[in-house]
Amino acid sequence: MKSFLTLTAIAGFLGQPALSAPPFLRWQNSTSWTSQEWDAIVVGAGTAGIIVADRLSEAGKKTLLVELGGPSYGVTGGTEKPAWLNGTTLSRVDVPGLYKSIFNGGTDLLCPADVVSAFQACTIGGNSAINAGLYFQPPASDWDDYHPEGWKSADVKDATQRLLDVQGSITSYSMDGKFYMQSGYEEAKKWLVGSAGFSDVSFNEDPDNKDKVFGRPVYDYINGQRGGPTRTYLQNALKRNNFHLQTGVRVRQVNHVSGVASGITAEVEGSLVTISLSPRGRVILSAGAISSPGLLMHSGIGPAETLANVTEAGLYNSSWVINPSVGEGLFDNPNTYIELSGPTVESYVHDYNNPIPADRDLYLSSRSGPYAFASQTSAFWGYVPNSDGTRTGVQGTIDSSGHGEYVDNNTITLNIYGTSGLGSAGRVILSNDGKFIPGPSSDVYYSDPRDAENIAKFIYDIFQALPPSTPESPATDGLTPLNIPRNSTVDQIRTYITTWSDYAVGSVQHWSSSCRIGKCVDADTKVIGTKNIHVVDASIVSPLTVNPQFGVMVAAEKGTERILETWY
Repeated sequence: MKSFLTLTAIAGFLGQPALSAPPFLRWQNSTSWTSQEWDAIVVGAGTAGIIVADRLSEAGKKTLLVELGGPSYGVTGGTEKPAWLNGTTLSRVDVPGLYKSIFNGGTDLLCPADVVSAFQACTIGGNSAINAGLYFQPPASDWDDYHPEGWKSADVKDATQRLLDVQGSITSYSMDGKFYMQSGYEEAKKWLVGSAGFSDVSFNEDPDNKDKVFGRPVYDYINGQRGGPTRTYLQNALKRNNFHLQTGVRVRQVNHVSGVASGITAEVEGSLVTISLSPRGRVILSAGAISSPGLLMHSGIGPAETLANVTEAGLYNSSWVINPSVGEGLFDNPNTYIELSGPTVESYVHDYNNPIPADRDLYLSSRSGPYAFASQTSAFWGYVPNSDGTRTGVQGTIDSSGHGEYVDNNTITLNIYGTSGLGSAGRVILSNDGKFIPGPSSDVYYSDPRDAENIAKFIYDIFQALPPSTPESPATDGLTPLNIPRNSTVDQIRTYITTWSDYAVGSVQHWSSSCRIGKCVDADTKVIGTKNIHVVDASIVSPLTVNPQFGVMVAAEKGTERILETWY
């Protein structure tokens, strides 16, 4: 979850000129990688791509992993950091408490505006290098209800265990074993568990239970620092002679004839180069749920109308593969910020440049304290039943501080959004300005009216467990909603959450589901209509009940397994 990231901030960032390219590190310093043939070319060294490349190279495949961006974590050579980290091997990415600062822009970790029309990471680790590190295991129902045969919960069980064997999940973050910034957690627990009937649970102990449950967040941290595939899978891959990671590579298209790929065309240091596959090689796109479908379209694979447009503009002039499901079903969680105040609440705001000295020193000396975790202090889930027997998932997370106009010291923020079972979805489209930049269509959020009705009902129901209050007359004990009055009706809440503001119709950038299994790709992740082009990233994952990172990493494990089983 990317707290406090509003559409205004996104629009402002995308309107900025692209930052100059950093001096990219190039592992296994080789000048011949472009002239070699590769068994596997994986595009995108992000949450999924790193796992795919590691597992393919582990299986003996000569694997090239290419990434547009450059270093992120300190272990990758990342050097973006505040002055208080000077003299350490840490970058800003390594410190969990600094994650929000990334969304202010002014960093080389983010994709330039001419690459993707959304707020996404272009760096080693992808979005796993810039998000909060929330790492919730999806319930079995997410696989059983929303994924096709071959991808049910029983099918991904081994992939899930392989993931956990490499990247564990934790509910105790500070290395001193203490919990910090807890006043908001205590008030939320009193409200939801004490009054609203939620169960206080450990999400790791019972990941399948996501109905009226409350608990502490689960993160992917390692010894008080950000974890993720860069800290784990990538370090394994870099030890192998048959693996090569190349940064600073902008892939322009997959080279193919009638769906049979021979390699890729990429821009490297201002020049176009062709990188070739071996005779039985595969191209795997892991560039994210917007960029991977966009790259397919740029390569002449996708809806006929889109291919006609890019061909007419001279972007692509070879054979087409018509696949109308490329880009279809793009999903993101519709988000609402609910500002809450309480007399016992003490806000905490992480400071990039000037942390509280005691908190700074505690982190530097022992990886403990407020900077050892991001700002989410609790999370909760519930379902809203539908008349057709389905259900809509809703998730909430409690942040440690207020937002927008509500930043008093006794204010915290509830981020609440719809998850699994939503009917709203859009598609990946290319810009009509002649640049053909991939981005989301305008109908991603609340295009199905039932979604807004269900989320409004959920908010209304939990509000009934709060003490009577108004923003002008706050409760003397407990929490008071500030931007949506506690006594609001379902209709009033629905109107609020569907009317754009700094608090509503916000994007959390959990993009997924734009190249779904059984429609865009087959169960082996191969793009339908092609012979050796695959997509393995959030594009193939249906909307989940939880934050998508864990599920995307499972999909990378499972997708690679399916690719290897069908390697001919």
